[in-house]
Amino acid sequence: MVSPRFIYSLYESRLQKGLPKTELPKHIGLIHDGHRRYARRENLLSYEVSYKIGMVRFKECLSWCDELGIDYVTSWLLSKENLSRPEEELEPYFIVLNELFEELIIDDLVDNFKIQFIGSIDLLPDYLKETINKLQEVRAGGEKTITIALGYGGRQEILDAIKSLVIENKEKDLEELVEEINDEQIREHLYLPDAPDIDLIIRTSGESRLSGFLLWQSAYSEFVFQDVYWPEFRKIDFLRCLREYIQRERRFGK
Repeated sequence: MVSPRFIYSLYESRLQKGLPKTELPKHIGLIHDGHRRYARRENLLSYEVSYKIGMVRFKECLSWCDELGIDYVTSWLLSKENLSRPEEELEPYFIVLNELFEELIIDDLVDNFKIQFIGSIDLLPDYLKETINKLQEVRAGGEKTITIALGYGGRQEILDAIKSLVIENKEKDLEELVEEINDEQIREHLYLPDAPDIDLIIRTSGESRLSGFLLWQSAYSEFVFQDVYWPEFRKIDFLRCLREYIQRERRFGK
């Protein structure tokens, strides 16, 4: 009798072989949603268990992107709004994040990646900021790029970009500045001005909204909303997202 695992593996392989590499997205955004709902559904002892499973999936997803030749990955692991949650709820998540980042410092899984962070890093605990700084220092090079968004909000990024642009041009007359401002100037003041726009955004947990994720960079992105929680997100789910992306006709507003 053929095992379900073998059938699954065969289907996964067939699905991957059917994805033309030249048509894959260059930049993928990931919204890792559903940790707490997964924990409640599975009757786990704590959210921390679910967070740890989610971080295993995070590393697996990076390996899938590396394998498929996807050059840019942006992962939203914590929104700015999340920072308003009670400390007793945030601290277990911070501990799991810190463990993940310590692993990434030495894990050869990310040898091909540069790792960088965006968001309100200054609002994070000192021990976590210290690990982040060390991770960015160790992983400062690489052919591909992972951007991790922590304490991030899309509105805040655009607001910060406009403030920075105004400060840079403070000597100019206000009317002159308003006349000159264009989208390229604003882009130059975003957190990552050199990163390409997002081609595909994947959100798990069944929620069908962006919640402020990379608002400027996602103007012409394709969205795929997965009806699974992040801790149970599988490679086959990821490949199906890519297949759906390839099957769509991108018009870029035309």
